[in-house]
Amino acid sequence: MVLDKKETSLAYRCPGCGSWVSSIIGIFSLTADMLRLKCPCEKSELTLVHTNDKKLRLTVPCFLCPKPHSFTISQSSFFEKELFSLPCAYSGIDICFFGKAEEVKKAEEEADRELNALAQQLGAENLFCDRSEEDEIFSDPQILEIVNFVIRDLDEAGEIHCKCPDDEGVYNVEVTGDGICVSCEICKAKATVPVTSTITAQAFLNCDSLTLE
Repeated sequence: MVLDKKETSLAYRCPGCGSWVSSIIGIFSLTADMLRLKCPCEKSELTLVHTNDKKLRLTVPCFLCPKPHSFTISQSSFFEKELFSLPCAYSGIDICFFGKAEEVKKAEEEADRELNALAQQLGAENLFCDRSEEDEIFSDPQILEIVNFVIRDLDEAGEIHCKCPDDEGVYNVEVTGDGICVSCEICKAKATVPVTSTITAQAFLNCDSLTLE
């Protein structure tokens, strides 16, 4: 089933306040070179521009990464899908939806439930609250959460390696002045992830294993 009209509902989660920012985009709205969907808190905006091959490029703020993500899609996909999701390139978590208004709303609610579950896994009440003083070493306020997410993902995939036989260690994560220290309670091996800048944090997001020494 396609949309009845040449319009679609577009929504993204603001990295600044955590709320969903949404708007109805009609095909005639795209006569402009660029559309901007800005959060009322003025801490983020989504942009949508035409490409030379008559496609659409969306630049979407990400509440998990220091920089936004870019996506290129056809106009037919943009207007004819009942629901289309755009994920964070590193975590796989959906950060933007477009399609029928009721389907987008359902997707927002499901994304909220998943985000709340993630916050509980990370031991945070929510991912948009004020950080404690120890977290101020990070240049971006959300780096700690995404690094913890990646460490947990590596642990579940069996990609954290220590001195224990068969890598059966028990791992702890601690914020230090140098970054994030991952250590094994059993063999005492450890490694510090230097994430005091967005550049080093971005590099860690691309790693597929972590070795403790």
